[in-house]
Amino acid sequence: MTGSSARRTLPRPRPVTVAAIVLLAMAALASAAAATTPPASPACVPQTVDASAVLPNTPLLVSPAPNTADAMPQNQISFLGAPASTITNVAVTGSQSGVHAGSLQPYAAFNGASFVPTQPFTSGETVTVTGTYTAPGGTPTNFSYSFVVAAPDPLAAIPETGRTTGPPGTVLHFHSAPTVTPPNVKVSVDTPQAQPGGDIFFSVYPGPGATGPEIMNPKGQLVWFDPLPTGTFATDVQVQRYLGQPVLTWWQGTISHHGFGLGQGEIYSTSYQPLATVSAGNGLAEDLHEFELTPSGTALITAWKPLLCNLTSVGGPAGGALYDAVMQEIDVKTGLVMYEWDSLDHVPLADSHAPPAAHSTTIWPWDWFHMNSIQLQFDNSLLISSRATWTVYDVNSTTGQIVWELGGRQSSFKLGPGAAFSWQHDARQLGPDLFTVFDNSGPPIAHPVSRGLLIRINTTNHTAILAHAVVPPSPVFAQTQGDLEPLTGQKWWLEFGDVGQIEELSASGKVLFLAHSPNDTQIYRALRFPWSAQPAAPPALTVTHSAHGLTLYASWNGATGVASWRVLSGASSTALTAGATTRATGFETALSAPASAFVAVQALSAKGVVLATSAVEPAA
Repeated sequence: MTGSSARRTLPRPRPVTVAAIVLLAMAALASAAAATTPPASPACVPQTVDASAVLPNTPLLVSPAPNTADAMPQNQISFLGAPASTITNVAVTGSQSGVHAGSLQPYAAFNGASFVPTQPFTSGETVTVTGTYTAPGGTPTNFSYSFVVAAPDPLAAIPETGRTTGPPGTVLHFHSAPTVTPPNVKVSVDTPQAQPGGDIFFSVYPGPGATGPEIMNPKGQLVWFDPLPTGTFATDVQVQRYLGQPVLTWWQGTISHHGFGLGQGEIYSTSYQPLATVSAGNGLAEDLHEFELTPSGTALITAWKPLLCNLTSVGGPAGGALYDAVMQEIDVKTGLVMYEWDSLDHVPLADSHAPPAAHSTTIWPWDWFHMNSIQLQFDNSLLISSRATWTVYDVNSTTGQIVWELGGRQSSFKLGPGAAFSWQHDARQLGPDLFTVFDNSGPPIAHPVSRGLLIRINTTNHTAILAHAVVPPSPVFAQTQGDLEPLTGQKWWLEFGDVGQIEELSASGKVLFLAHSPNDTQIYRALRFPWSAQPAAPPALTVTHSAHGLTLYASWNGATGVASWRVLSGASSTALTAGATTRATGFETALSAPASAFVAVQALSAKGVVLATSAVEPAA
């Protein structure tokens, strides 16, 4: 009673027993645990592992796969294996989001089409897809299947930063190309027996200097460099073929501290002009590990899919997260996802050698599979390497199912002495039964050195034997990245990823070539290819004056056929006279020039043919 003198009578406290204290303490602990323990994540694995992704009574290979639990909200519905005209009446309905409008868009490179919804799906819902397949001249077959939309983890990327400066001698500089400042890769061994043909394609990161795709000749001289913005990196620089022509390709983007990339694939001509860009679909970004073009006009790429996932089945947390490593086949012309192969759909989580308790949070998800190479094999099946399961998989490209496994917990082959590998990269098919891997061997260390392995399999008696081990005389341990490549004359080419060491070995193991990137830098792959290129841009020229006279510095970033340079000079910019020629000395050549008002330079071939002429520069 406000304003009165009446007193409130308080209840008398009850006596507190020991049992009550325990109950109160337990309640407090439970309350604190509820406040700090994340809620349980959804299931992210299907009930049946490695089921066929082909719709019954049709040739249609579909993704998301039937009954998968790892689809993304932005997923396309991909139908591969039959003309788009045979696929009709497609209807897509989410259990929460309802009926989805969209369009069925055909592929340019192959038979099939993607249904592209106009709105994303809802995490946690079940999506049902129905439609009709009619074979040419056949009767219609109705189909229906469903999948579950996963819960993406938005916290699972922490970008690396670049380093633009470094100690003296670690960055290259050129008078005529001031923006061309790659890390200095130094050659310490170059014998006459080293492979004479083929340039070296790679990228060094995270600096010092600029980062970007790079070409170096066998003598260690820079041929081409494309500087990227600080914090943008390149990997997997290669020569491939696109639309029947040789092209230069690489991946570029940001790199997360977790070991994957967020970017896109670049396709450039032999004149260094952009032809196409390849991006991942289904709400993902293209990863740095693989970018392989196929003769059909498609690209095989990797992508990392961070998902919330209940990991109690493998000893992890209920509120955990992981990376679903995926392969996507992209139709380069249209950008559509023709097919997506998800590691979660085909490989049990228990096959991983990476402990789930170490990193399985939303900030640092469990990298349980780590796909790091894809290759289209001779029979059109796919060869997929998983670092964390220590396994190379042969995947049927018609059904998506695993045909055999080399290495790992469920190897289809009994491995002979020395044939076992771990934490490997760069699995490649050399022949019908012959394969190579770069065996990192750690971490944790399973073998004292990293090495290249040539392995021969027998699918009849299910054995795999070591045909050859490529081991440098001075042991090298590369924890991450790396590649192995056969050269002519039974020689081998190796690159030791995070060590930044490039090495060529003879058949007997003698070091024929050796180069290193600066300390604390990495090279994902370094590969050899024959390359002939003439840039669309003209040569660059810088004029300097000294007490000794006029010096010209000439370069032509990316040119492969320049044998010498010729000076042009004169009193008028439109009336220049040809002067002396100077043998090209690498990326940049210094030339002496007579005193004059204007100068230019011409790049000459070995036969003296003028390849290109620089802009005219004032010299007075």
